[in-house]
Amino acid sequence: MIQLTNMIPFNNFKSIKRCYSTAKSKKWKSVVGLEVHAQIFTESKLFSGSSTKFTSPVNSNVSLFDCSTPGTLPVLNKSCVEAGVLTALALNCNINPVSTFDRKHYFYADMPSGYQITQQRSPLALNGKLAFQVYTPGYHKTPYKTEVKIKQVQLEQDSGKSLHDDDRSLVDLNRAGIPLMELVFEPDLKDGEEAAALIKELTSILQRINTCSCKMEEGALRVDANVSIHQEGEPYGTRTEIKNIGSVRGVAGAVKYEIERQIKVKESGGTITNETRAWDAASKITVAMRDKEELQDYRYMPEPNLPPLHVAVGPFTRGCVNVEELKNKIPELPEETRVRLKNEMGLSSEQAIVLVNDTALLNIFETALEKRKISPKLLANFLINEFNTMLNKLDKEAKDIDTSPKFYGDIVELLENNKINRNTAKYLLGKIIENTKETPLEILQKEDLLQISNEEELKEICAKVIEENEKLVKQYKAGKTKVFKAIMGCVSAKTKGKADMGKCEKLLKDMLN
Repeated sequence: MIQLTNMIPFNNFKSIKRCYSTAKSKKWKSVVGLEVHAQIFTESKLFSGSSTKFTSPVNSNVSLFDCSTPGTLPVLNKSCVEAGVLTALALNCNINPVSTFDRKHYFYADMPSGYQITQQRSPLALNGKLAFQVYTPGYHKTPYKTEVKIKQVQLEQDSGKSLHDDDRSLVDLNRAGIPLMELVFEPDLKDGEEAAALIKELTSILQRINTCSCKMEEGALRVDANVSIHQEGEPYGTRTEIKNIGSVRGVAGAVKYEIERQIKVKESGGTITNETRAWDAASKITVAMRDKEELQDYRYMPEPNLPPLHVAVGPFTRGCVNVEELKNKIPELPEETRVRLKNEMGLSSEQAIVLVNDTALLNIFETALEKRKISPKLLANFLINEFNTMLNKLDKEAKDIDTSPKFYGDIVELLENNKINRNTAKYLLGKIIENTKETPLEILQKEDLLQISNEEELKEICAKVIEENEKLVKQYKAGKTKVFKAIMGCVSAKTKGKADMGKCEKLLKDMLN
């Protein structure tokens, strides 16, 4: 028999529907954590003397230890320890005076030993933090600063590479034993743009301290992203992991897509599976690889062939590297550079962020300013707007252009001194990007591009333009002020873009009115 006493009165349906709608309309919150594998910039591997050269022929950088020949033993590369400590210091981590190595067991063709040597239980460094600026033009109106905590920094060896075709699989062991730093960040990020900004900041730091080339196209920096969503006031949801993202914009795109995918799944009544996914850069989607419902047992055990790693911290002098000595080697870091550019050169936050995020562009900016009295703000604007726009059209980056940075300073100096106008500046920029050996001044004199600034000469030109364009002049005087731009265009065309258009604008208005 059905008990009617527990049934909901009809007049309460509306209130229930309202509660349900409120729950549905709660804003989803996303949580993102990154794990980064950075290849240490050394000539030899972590535990052997084999070369780390990227362009070497297949299976040519393989020692007996790398291919797991019985009886061979690992020998720790001191340079890798120094790079790891230097990186940890730059990321404000606490260095462990004593760290240990472990064996992480799993079986795959490109891991001949059946295990990876890593630092899972007692890593090189712990508990760091990194403050960074988030700004994507067109996505953010203004920059903002945020901070991420770093759980640990550990040293480990890379595996080899499997190559597959239709009927066979081949293995290249050149990467087996390549030295890596694994940087584990806490889930303190909220979206893909913050994740991308963190990778940009990390890249700038690693390149400045010279511990990683950060060439993502060569696999020198690989990013894994852990993503989950939840509603306000609720615990974190089930997370998915996106493996081996190979570009900065790929990080932003993969995280953004995965957040949107999880929200759609939840709002359609589905459940999120704890799984590993891959980022398909061509289709711009994440694709399921394998689930993690059954926790894999890596059977961690201490590495018996490597003693504990001692580093000299504080008053302790025992260790293979000295932390205090390495601290003194840390150069100006990106955040310090941004502050200097703003405080000493008067740049805006946006300009400082764009310059610091592109090492090659920053080098051009600083070199172009040397021994020259020009406006840093004008130079920054010219590089960020005109130079970058031209590079985008050519599908190139600042690092691809082999032109003397002084030439860019020459153009801005000519512009600031009213020797040329903006159109001529763009023309000269295009010429020097073509890799001409002529200086901007030589091009200017050779092609007679100096700006016409003489007021009497400009008056004559404006008078001729008014005389030759009666129809436009009548329209302007009849109240159609929009045609003034067309009259200005006539002046520019008559002088082949050499007229000082600021002066011409004032002269034309005076003469027409």
